[in-house]
Amino acid sequence: MTAPIVSPGAIVRSGLCIGCGACASGEPEARMAWDRFSQLKPTGPAAWMNTPTKAFSATCPFSPRAENEDVIAARAFPDAPLHDDRIGRHVSAHVGAAVEAPFRERGSSGGMVSWIAAELLRRGHIDAVLHVHPGTGGAPFFGYRVARSVDDLLAGAKSRYHPVHLADVLDEVRRGPGRYAVVGIPCFIKAAHLAAARDPVLAERITHRLGLFCGHMKSARFVTSFAWQLGADPDAVRAVEYRRKDEGRPANWYTAHLTLDGGATVQKDWWHLADGDWGAGYFMNSACNWCDDVVAETADISFGDAWVEPYSSDGRGTNVIVVRTALMQRLVDEGLAQGRLDLKAVDADFIADTQAAGFRQRREGLAYRLTWARRGVRPVKRVAPDATGLTPRRRAVYRTRAAISAGSHRMADIARRTGRPGIYVRWAWAAYRLYEGLVYARGRFGPVLDRLERLLPRGRRA
Repeated sequence: MTAPIVSPGAIVRSGLCIGCGACASGEPEARMAWDRFSQLKPTGPAAWMNTPTKAFSATCPFSPRAENEDVIAARAFPDAPLHDDRIGRHVSAHVGAAVEAPFRERGSSGGMVSWIAAELLRRGHIDAVLHVHPGTGGAPFFGYRVARSVDDLLAGAKSRYHPVHLADVLDEVRRGPGRYAVVGIPCFIKAAHLAAARDPVLAERITHRLGLFCGHMKSARFVTSFAWQLGADPDAVRAVEYRRKDEGRPANWYTAHLTLDGGATVQKDWWHLADGDWGAGYFMNSACNWCDDVVAETADISFGDAWVEPYSSDGRGTNVIVVRTALMQRLVDEGLAQGRLDLKAVDADFIADTQAAGFRQRREGLAYRLTWARRGVRPVKRVAPDATGLTPRRRAVYRTRAAISAGSHRMADIARRTGRPGIYVRWAWAAYRLYEGLVYARGRFGPVLDRLERLLPRGRRA
């Protein structure tokens, strides 16, 4: 059965809009705006928002009519000799970091994203890079910018767990001739492909795509929560760092750091925050529940963190990379030969192991979520709906994670509107105690859940 043609409004109402902005780009009367939950969504005339069209249906990365990642990758990387169901088509995979200063030092991980982008600039393969850059003087704290020098590129290094959109920079690409590389999370890279497929100007000018492994997209309310828990006024926040690098501590010991009015700073390690467990899904965009791409399968080269030992304990940061084109392979090979990179070849299993939790959420978890009743547009994914073989506890984990995601948006909104941050913080801690009991078998609920599970028939235990 052919998937239905959809409208921007239908995608938004169905919780499938990631806020990439591809649909608003090139539309004179459309724009991206913040909703009540501090997520970016398209807005425009009612006729545009609510009229289903083939053009929009082919451009939105979560549209059931859009080409999936396998189709896009087959067209983009026909010569890639290797294929794996988890990491897609590829030429090679590696773990390591940039040796050449200051890339590793300036980045959150091993510095490979900025190194590859800089190398493309330095060798004249591109004229500019579309990447996420800090804002100036408060919210919005980040946005896409056009970097035309290595210095501008390095100013945008580090991880940004914050809503951004492509609409304005895609319009800038249309106005300015040249060759561009775009850096983005999987759905944004997919959106860039889909937009280029319908626009010859974008197809000609966006020549390279650099992908970032992704766990999920956060709303801007994540920064508000940081401020509340650090005793700061959210309106006084002028800059945010999600991950402060400390070579004396493991790379996965994240520290939230806020700069306030007047230059004062506050910071706290994520594990001391109610919503600091990434896997629990606080402030997750609902569209992320319906994503099956962990490693940016449609990017020329993709980058993630090496979340396995001994790399996760190395405070300097370490990347895993997946190479999909001959040019990117040549840059890597020459960087290695020149001593500018320190990389070790690995296989698809190694890459998947570094992202094991993400793959479980977007394979097993996605298959289960696809069996749930829902209103509106139904996602069409490469993963088939399936709930067989899941224990009651595992089902509870996925249900609880989805409830935490949805509940965090609502409770933070109530806390903001009433001026009572404690409403959200107390709820977040209570939700986490249940989550840690389910997932880690610890805390107040862990022993209780363990005892309940032992009462189940053996075949139904976790």
